[in-house]
Amino acid sequence: MDFTALLWAQWNVLMAVALLSVVVLMGLGFYDDYAKINQQNNEGFTSKLKLMVQSSLAIFIAVYLWRAPGTSKLISEVMVPFVKHPILTGAGGAAVGILLASITIVGSSNAVNLTDGLDGLAIGCTLIVCFAFLVLTYMAGNARMAEYLQIPYVHGASELTVFCAAMIGAGLGFLWFNCHPAQVFIGDTGSLALGGALGIIAVLIHQPLVLVIAGGVFVVEALSVMLQTSYFKYTRKKYGAGRRIFLMAPLHHHFEKKGWHESQVVMRFYILGVVCAVAALSTLKIR
Repeated sequence: MDFTALLWAQWNVLMAVALLSVVVLMGLGFYDDYAKINQQNNEGFTSKLKLMVQSSLAIFIAVYLWRAPGTSKLISEVMVPFVKHPILTGAGGAAVGILLASITIVGSSNAVNLTDGLDGLAIGCTLIVCFAFLVLTYMAGNARMAEYLQIPYVHGASELTVFCAAMIGAGLGFLWFNCHPAQVFIGDTGSLALGGALGIIAVLIHQPLVLVIAGGVFVVEALSVMLQTSYFKYTRKKYGAGRRIFLMAPLHHHFEKKGWHESQVVMRFYILGVVCAVAALSTLKIR
């Protein structure tokens, strides 16, 4: 994917930042997968250490974009979906923007990782979001279209369209062998990197919150884990025994426990993913 992007896209700061995030997160995931296989158990990096590496990368990228003259507005001006103009600017906007960009990158990386539990689920949902961002990056990088649609114009963002296309091409090839019954698996190497890539693309086109809409399936999956864990700890402390909201988390396992076949869960999540992607694309016109 990285090689294809380098081969066809023109090199600029946005491409460099996107590729950096992919390489770092892929390395993090690869070491985690290698440690689990080498030790023949489920112990790789601790969750705290993974979160620390992800957060360090995300904060570095956010601060770098803010400090660089050509990209500072991507951070200092906070945009929200369906609104034409920034809701925050200046020093306050920069502080919120750095926090928002960091959460977007880290949250997206982990959300895709949590979704990777059924054959074809994570990569299929990632492809759906990539198709949405293929359109969004092209529009953001085209001055005329950005002006017409009243969205932020980002010089050089059209090169990220090539990056999205490379993700789609690689993802389709992988899905061919990852659909049920899977012959190959994405692991942390792929899921952390792809999730982080989606997060950084959203930040680089000045629309981090659009990813919350486009990646609605990932958001719900991550929330299900957070709610399940928090409620279990709270009830264990209060009642002496932990209780659960879902039969199992992440959410796709809950539906498996309810009796849905694996392929049924995956296909229905794909449908929800398409609905979320269309909703994200509607932000281009509904302002």
